[in-house]
Order: sequence, then C-alpha cells, then structure tokens
Amino acid sequence: MTGRILVVDDILANLKLLEARLSAEYFDVFTAETGRQALAVMEQERIDLVLLDVIMPGLSGFDVCRRIKASPATMHIPVVMLTALDQPTDKVRGLEAGADDFLTKPVEELALLTRVKNLMRLKMLNDEMELRATPAGALDPLAGPADGGKLLLIEDDAEAAARIVADLGDAYAVTVADDPALVPQMLDEHRFDIMIASLDLRNFDGLRLCSHVRSLPRTRNMPVIVLVTRGDEARLLRGFDIGVNDYLNRPVDRNELLARVRTQLRRKRYADHLRDTIEETVGLAMTDGLTGLNNRRFMDTHLKTQIEQCAAAGTPLSLLIADIDYFKAVNDTWGHDAGDAVLREMAGRLRRDIRTGDLACRLGGEEFVVVMPDTDLETARRIGERLRHEVASTPFEVRPGVPVSITLSVGLSALQPGDSLASLMKRADEALYLAKHEGRNRVVAEAA
Repeated sequence: MTGRILVVDDILANLKLLEARLSAEYFDVFTAETGRQALAVMEQERIDLVLLDVIMPGLSGFDVCRRIKASPATMHIPVVMLTALDQPTDKVRGLEAGADDFLTKPVEELALLTRVKNLMRLKMLNDEMELRATPAGALDPLAGPADGGKLLLIEDDAEAAARIVADLGDAYAVTVADDPALVPQMLDEHRFDIMIASLDLRNFDGLRLCSHVRSLPRTRNMPVIVLVTRGDEARLLRGFDIGVNDYLNRPVDRNELLARVRTQLRRKRYADHLRDTIEETVGLAMTDGLTGLNNRRFMDTHLKTQIEQCAAAGTPLSLLIADIDYFKAVNDTWGHDAGDAVLREMAGRLRRDIRTGDLACRLGGEEFVVVMPDTDLETARRIGERLRHEVASTPFEVRPGVPVSITLSVGLSALQPGDSLASLMKRADEALYLAKHEGRNRVVAEAA
C-alpha cells in the first residue's frame, strides 16, 4: 500500500524517525515543523493522511486538526494525533476536533504501521466512491448530526453493559447481546448502524464476531468498535487487520465513548450517502427518465449478454419492437405534455403485461422493446398480439376526462445461429416497418 503522508512535529528528531519508518514502507512522506507549515503543505499537495503532534508552538495539534476538518477540501483526510499524554480528556479534545486515532509517544512501529494502513485503506475506499459519485467533486460534505443511531453492544458482563448503555443515554437505541452465539441471527433480522464488541468475552472470541461481520455483504460496511483491556495491543492490532474501525480501552470513559460513536456514525452516514449517490447515478445512466423503463444503453448490454447465453445454451430468444401509431398527431393535437402522459401510460401497461423474466425498455421516441428469453417466435407473436389488443381496446387518458384511442405496430424477430445484437434488432425493425406499411395496428413477425 502506498500513499502520501504528512508528518507534523516541532522536534526534528521525531520528524526524521517517522519519515524513515514510513519511507521504508514506500509511503511518500512530507514534513512540517509547525501547524502553519502543515496547513500550507496541505494547500499545495494532495495528502492522504496526517500524523500530527499535539503539543507545538503557535497552533497546537488540536487547532490544526480542527482547521483540517473544517475545510470541505480536507475534512475527509484521516488525522492521527501523536501525544505524550494518554488521558481520556486529551483524547476527547482530539476526537471533538475531528481526530481519527491517537498514538502515544514513543510510537511503537507495529502500532504505527497498522493504524496508518487501516486508515489509508478506508480513505482509498472513500476516495473511490467520491470519484464515482460526482465527477466534479461537488458532493455535499454531510457534516450533519451524528445521533439517533441503532447500536448493537456485545458484552457478557452485565454490569459493564449497563454502564455503557447508561453512558450512551437516550441519543441512541442500544440492543445488548450477552450471548455471542445469537449475534449472527440478530444481524440477519435487524439493521444496526454500529457494533460495539467486547474482546474480553468469557467463552467466545470477539475477533471472530468482527470477522463474521466483515464477511457478510449486509454488514460489511457497518462500523465496528471494540472494547479492549489496556495493554492488549496484539489483539487490537489483529482487530485492525480484520477490519475493526475503532477501539476503547477499559475502563470506558463516557466522553470518549460518545465522541468515538459520533465520529463513526458521522463517517458511516457519509459513506452511505456516497453509496446511495453512486447507485442513483448508475440507475439514472441505465433508466429512461420519462417512463422509468430501462433505456437503450441498458438494453444493448443486457440483450448482448442474453444473445450470448441463449446461443451457448441452445435456447430460444425473441425480440419485440413496438411503435405507437400516429404519435406525432397526439403531440400536435393535445400538446407534448399529453404525449408524455401517453408514453408513461404505455410503459406502465408494458410492465403489467409482460411476463416475469422479460425485459421492457424504451428504445427512444415512441418506440419500445421487449426482450423475451426462452421464447420462440410463435409464443412471441401471441405475446405481441395480446399487448397490441390491450392497447387498442383501452383508451389512454391524455387529460382528465379526455380519452384518446391509441394503437401499436409490432415487429418480431427470433434468435438465429450466428446472430449479433445488430442483426437481431435489424430483422425486428424490418418486421415493424412491414406492420406500418400494411396498415398499422398489427403484429408482424420476421419471415421464417
């Protein structure tokens, strides 16, 4: 794993030591001795992660972190604070400023590299989603409230669980699991925003639960916070390798607990927003905006795949192209809004009348396509005739109380040996032309 890391420390020896350790792992390392130098570097360079000393002259590490997280351009860059202090109050100050993790000086090399690689991995995933979600980087940073989430607490010590529930208060809905064996079922039946898991369970390995969560598509992106006994660094580092997001040392400090939960929940909601935006973007790219049917781009990809699969399996496939007769007259007489209403209604009737497994698409204008796998030409003819009859027998309402009779012309083709997408479409289009030429409101199949 590579990346660009900014190390900020006012002691030159510390800078050189961290620079040497990270360079040996093939990271590109930038250095700064003051907070203002660090902010200047971040304005000029693309930085993937910041290692930031807390106590510095001028701007403190807390101040620098707060400025990094306040800027939409840098707010999602992970910040690890380096401190000789190991008090919960200092961690809370850092978390409230936006820090992602802490390392206590002197920094142990394995802990450093494990935390850096874990945060870099998360950063790279977010960067990829941001790139796919918006080409111009115009996505809102989503710095909204981070409460109201559903938390799953896995803890078989009743007193410890009660304290954590009390510390979280009414801001979160907390479900306590005191039997780890029931957790997989709970994850199947309920959706949780965050899982908090003890690594000190009496008869169960908490890391195995974390691994299970990361292995399931449903919970793969759910943040996991582990509760560890101070000094159990080896198991914590193993947890980071598995995909644990954060940790709390026992005894759990209430303010640190709340700060870490808020940080993880805010980060999750941002990542969920990115995923939703990507899905919406993909959907828009493959969907006709007016009718909600799949568009020509999706049809081309889908039909090509269907042709290849049916040809390999030796199974039939038929293609139907339907064109609304005299559609221009609808627009000229009633206006384009009426024409749009007819197209939407036509799409709705296609959805209702086609079979499960068939695919309806809008080809463009007033033309629609239905892809029918496992369907021979005679069966396709009956389907086309049923569709044509349903359209002709039930008027379309272009305005409230204004019905208009609409008819369809339909052309059909069936898959033949050696067919391509273009040849199958061409024969269906030729059959549609004959249907129009012979008087419209009819179904014509390609010549056998």
